[in-house]
Amino acid sequence: MMASAVVTLLGQLMQIPSISNEEHDIGLFLEQHLQGLGYTVERIPISPGSHRCNVYAYLGSSRKTRICLTSHMDTVPPHIPMRLTPTTIYGRGSCDDKGPLAAQIIALEELRVEDRVQPSDVSLLFVVGEEKGGPGMIAANTMNLSWEAVIFGEPTEGKLAVGHKGHFVFELTSEGVPAHSGYPQRGRSAISVMTAVVAALERTTYPSSDIIGPSTFHCGQITGGVGYNILAAECTALCAVRVASDLPGIERLVEAIVSEHEYVRLDKKFMYPELYLDHDVPGMGTMPVAFGTDAPRLKGEHKKYLYGPGSILVAHGDNESIEIGELIESVQVYKRIVEHCLHG
Repeated sequence: MMASAVVTLLGQLMQIPSISNEEHDIGLFLEQHLQGLGYTVERIPISPGSHRCNVYAYLGSSRKTRICLTSHMDTVPPHIPMRLTPTTIYGRGSCDDKGPLAAQIIALEELRVEDRVQPSDVSLLFVVGEEKGGPGMIAANTMNLSWEAVIFGEPTEGKLAVGHKGHFVFELTSEGVPAHSGYPQRGRSAISVMTAVVAALERTTYPSSDIIGPSTFHCGQITGGVGYNILAAECTALCAVRVASDLPGIERLVEAIVSEHEYVRLDKKFMYPELYLDHDVPGMGTMPVAFGTDAPRLKGEHKKYLYGPGSILVAHGDNESIEIGELIESVQVYKRIVEHCLHG
């Protein structure tokens, strides 16, 4: 099982668009690919009757294993076709998250070939929807399984993450009174109301962590109004705080700020606190990360490792990429983490 295997598999995965909510085809591919390698594979709907399915694979009949390797199948939009250079793979999903996913599969295959794992040692779990609230990993909690350790694949620049920020996602809705823009005194612009509250949230200092860094606010999407010459009757803004510390305090702070602005409604979407991760593999570099993952969504007493090739700094952008050398190296590192979890 040599270097080309992980590059080939990543190329196959990247040819399949799998934007969140559209993971059906990549799930089928993974099912067929893993069955061809001799795994027992389950495609598990995330809710009764859902067309969206997680993929769970294991050797023989040993559904219960000690270790789980997991990554997410979905990507952010838009799909960007793969482009290959001698040193780099470009395109959507190259580092987030198909590169780590491919490396996990090849790592387990190499461990099998080398006779370094038993059927009950390691399973693979690939989930939908990580980029959109994590419904796939949340559904995995109903599988009636537990593990000693779970290794989450995300782009961490080849280092073990010591922790990552949480997330508090909320929507703001402001109400205005429509009027002719030539007579603004006869109405109230919902957009002006919204920009005032967003500005107040941006000016606020949020709790920080010495390890993970500061909590940060951003407004990711704002919509409202029907024309340049009409005061907007309604405006909505989708906002979030990346939580480094004290989620309850941040929640109260946002509530207080919003309450100071008349005609604004707060709708909390989802939230989870910062997460500290296991990073006890000897000789590996470590780093904190500011992004969120599926790790806090999977409940249990398992150890939690977060590792993968590639950088989050290019994920989600039009230049998403992964260095081939780092991808190949990550196969060996995943093997190393698995063996550390199995044998200490």
